[in-house]
Amino acid sequence: MLYLSQELRAVLIFKLYMNYTYYFYFDVVTKILEAFRNGTKRVCLSLDLNLSEKVWQIEEDRLILDNDMFIDMKKLESISSFKNKIFVFQNNKLRPVEVRSDGYYKLVPTSSAPTLEINGIKMHRSKEIDPLTDAKLKTRLVVAANDQVLDTCGGLGYSAIFALKAGAKKVISTEKSPAVIKIRNLNPWLKKHADKRLEMVHADITREIDRFENSMFNSVIHDPPRFTSATGDLYGRKFYDALFRIMTSRSKLFHYTGSPKKIKSKDKFIKNTMKRLDQSGFKTLCFHDNLQGIYAQKN
Repeated sequence: MLYLSQELRAVLIFKLYMNYTYYFYFDVVTKILEAFRNGTKRVCLSLDLNLSEKVWQIEEDRLILDNDMFIDMKKLESISSFKNKIFVFQNNKLRPVEVRSDGYYKLVPTSSAPTLEINGIKMHRSKEIDPLTDAKLKTRLVVAANDQVLDTCGGLGYSAIFALKAGAKKVISTEKSPAVIKIRNLNPWLKKHADKRLEMVHADITREIDRFENSMFNSVIHDPPRFTSATGDLYGRKFYDALFRIMTSRSKLFHYTGSPKKIKSKDKFIKNTMKRLDQSGFKTLCFHDNLQGIYAQKN
């Protein structure tokens, strides 16, 4: 029999423990606490942000997790009032999935995959449509099997996931914000869809784009933050010229242009954006109200 020292056993147990990560937020915590107060011993729910669902046991004042780990009701009660915040439970500690740096970044629960919120503004639509469906529809519009895809301002990586599902040969997804990258690394959705065809680049796409070869990409999903003075370069003629250069003939572009206000195709901002894309050489320009973005082709 293999003998393990007490120290080695402790290390192995710690590593095993650290491999287990659970996510709690208002709806999940409410369901657990209601079951506990009603004397119910079993509760069915998802502790991985809706990736899967299973039945969990309640014993005395605790929820039993995998490998005989548990979380007690007092810990859950301490976060039960936070309605739009996700907490990760790991190493017997609950901590919010958030970053406070140049702004306030946090992961927010939805009925499907979570969304990213920055300074109170959601980066994905979650009222009219869930983040996964939104990413799927945008990707389906431009990505075909065997495409080499550029996913700019990749955020949580949902567009990249669906580009892979569409059969892309290669996906390069860029994101420059260290805070967003940290949040993304705590989101189990991208981890589940890890794929060697996906290259995550931590860089500013307005600079990184210069390293790409001419006619390198068959499709582009350009998903910048909403237009502000700080993000204006992502909506500028210089950047559109660069996108045109790196795209193959007959390639397709989807350019998100969402706004806190309801955008229509006749909006001046949309007209000016489409005008700049046209000046860069893009054709077949069309604004999609349901996706809040512009479709274009390089003929």
